[in-house]
Amino acid sequence: MSDPIIRIEGLRKAYAGGVEALKGVDLDIRKGEILALLGPNGAGKTTLISIVCGIVTPTGGRITVGGHDNQTDYRAARSMIGLVPQELTTDAFESVWSTVSFSRGLFGKPRDDKKVEDILRRLTLWDKRNAKMMELSGGMKRRVMIAKALSHEPAILFLDEPTAGVDVELRRDMWELVRKLRADGTTIILTTHYIEEAEEMADRVGVIRKGELVALGDKSALMSQMGRKTLKISLDEPMTEVPPELAEWQPELEEDGHILCYGFDSHSERTGIPQLMRRLDELHIVYKDLATHQSSLEDIFVSLVHGAEARV
Repeated sequence: MSDPIIRIEGLRKAYAGGVEALKGVDLDIRKGEILALLGPNGAGKTTLISIVCGIVTPTGGRITVGGHDNQTDYRAARSMIGLVPQELTTDAFESVWSTVSFSRGLFGKPRDDKKVEDILRRLTLWDKRNAKMMELSGGMKRRVMIAKALSHEPAILFLDEPTAGVDVELRRDMWELVRKLRADGTTIILTTHYIEEAEEMADRVGVIRKGELVALGDKSALMSQMGRKTLKISLDEPMTEVPPELAEWQPELEEDGHILCYGFDSHSERTGIPQLMRRLDELHIVYKDLATHQSSLEDIFVSLVHGAEARV
């Protein structure tokens, strides 16, 4: 496998007062992938991005971007990165064209009107090129922020909560745009606390909790490894409690005792289902229907976060 486009080793960040925002994070990011970093607010996602982009200084660890050390070879490392921050900060009186062109110049790129036009067209901003930033909707401003980040033709794009506070339709437009960028060869790292965003777009998912990377894997592998299935048994007569004879399966009651739920690993050789069904028959427990439910990424995320809480 080729070298990662970003390598993060033992990354730590501690603030005055001893608060640890990152606790020794190791992460390799592959060229051309979409990696989603999931985690609740305050987990350390933005700190991680800010350090990689050279905005925040780490307490310890090492980062290389395209082989360039982001501390000792800062300029080369930073030139490979485009960042779309969470906060929409632009000059209200500047035009869209000026905003994007100026950003290109900041990275020492020569003026290239054709390149700026291409970026604006790709982001469906061409018709708004002469509009002042203050005249744009929140969704359009976010598109301009992406155009600014792409103005110097970076190989890597960081999106910090790209769809926070935007409506569902715009969120789907943003997803489509990210896919197009990836198709052009851009490596994309996005932070989000929207589970469906990661499930919809990412190739790999990392889960950050209290400054630690508690899980990382290909989305499908993560779901198959950590996703459990639940057998839901619709009972003919509701139960007030689980009979002690069923204790070894540890089932739970739902919907006022009308549903008996049994969690199992679908990849295990012994799921325990035949034995459970036999025991139900022996106990003369009548059921009307059976259904299985596959854990979603959301279920996995919740279980990982709770697991991390339990370890703390």
